[in-house]
Amino acid sequence: MLIRILEDIALMSGIGVILALILVLAQRWLSNYGEVTININGKRDLTVTGGNSLLSSLSDEQIFIPSACGGRGTCGACKCQVLEGGGPILPTEKPLLTKAEMADNVRLSCQVKVKSDIKIQIPEAIFNIRRFNSVIEEIVDYTYDIKGVTFKLNEGQSIDFKAGQYVQLETKPYEKIKQKVMRAYSISSKPEIRDRIQLIIRLVPEGVCTTWVHTQLKVGDKVDFTGAYGDFYLRDTAADILFVAGGSGSAPIKSMLEHLQEVGTNRKMTYFFGARTTKDLYLDEEMRAFEEFFDDFEYVPVLSHATEAENWQGKTGYLMPYFKDAIRDPKNTEAYLCGSPGMIAAVTKSLINDYGIAEEKIYYDSFG
Repeated sequence: MLIRILEDIALMSGIGVILALILVLAQRWLSNYGEVTININGKRDLTVTGGNSLLSSLSDEQIFIPSACGGRGTCGACKCQVLEGGGPILPTEKPLLTKAEMADNVRLSCQVKVKSDIKIQIPEAIFNIRRFNSVIEEIVDYTYDIKGVTFKLNEGQSIDFKAGQYVQLETKPYEKIKQKVMRAYSISSKPEIRDRIQLIIRLVPEGVCTTWVHTQLKVGDKVDFTGAYGDFYLRDTAADILFVAGGSGSAPIKSMLEHLQEVGTNRKMTYFFGARTTKDLYLDEEMRAFEEFFDDFEYVPVLSHATEAENWQGKTGYLMPYFKDAIRDPKNTEAYLCGSPGMIAAVTKSLINDYGIAEEKIYYDSFG
């Protein structure tokens, strides 16, 4: 009886091994799409190995589509037109695409698998985006959870960007993280400095990239990034400016102010920075220096959870009620916002409904 049981166990084990082998072979066969062609803008053909996402396939060929979430399908930044060969729109794409975009063959490149020849349309400006190699030159602790990191470009490299734009930082494998990831961070240094950039990075609990920066990165480390990306940049007009940021959202605002310090301006500018407590405030000295430098600039920090022990004498609560003191002409005001999606949504709604700012004059990058 025992022998029969052992024979049955051996038989079932053998069948299991055979089925597993068949499954592995089937997966390899099904995912082996061979070489396929990506036709770009009807002008350029790329031959790539099929099976990867359109986003990663283009990246491997040094063509970098914006992707604030690093290809997770959550930001909606990696949109492009897929004219042929992309397959049906996936459920993961629909929440981030409008009806007009879907009708116009717009897709999320991170969700499109390149399984056969494919034709796409992308903006020509994307071809100017490059990969940069750098060395960590400086790491500054701004707060308990925010660091300023300076990346010095390798000899012979220089970066052109507009104040407010961002780059995509590439991590290296560490601890349990076996593959590199890419995440978007706004440049905090001024565009007049072309041989290095600074990023301001806040630690996000369990965030792969922010944990890497805060716990692994050190001066002298080699790091790659791509850029510059984004339509969030300072417009060259004479309109009044309302800057609004929270957390690490100070990064692009700092870049814009440093740029304006270089080129000069007489625009009226007000910067509202939202934080929880005084320990979340940073760059205060720099902002006060801007107040001394510019003829018409005011820095307004607002704390949402100030305690009695802090003896905070400044403004508290929500940011929006304080806008009324800064907006003198809604038709001649531009707003530049950087922070969490929730903050941006609330501020945008208030600016439009409560203060009459035109939606097309509200600019932001939301890295949620």
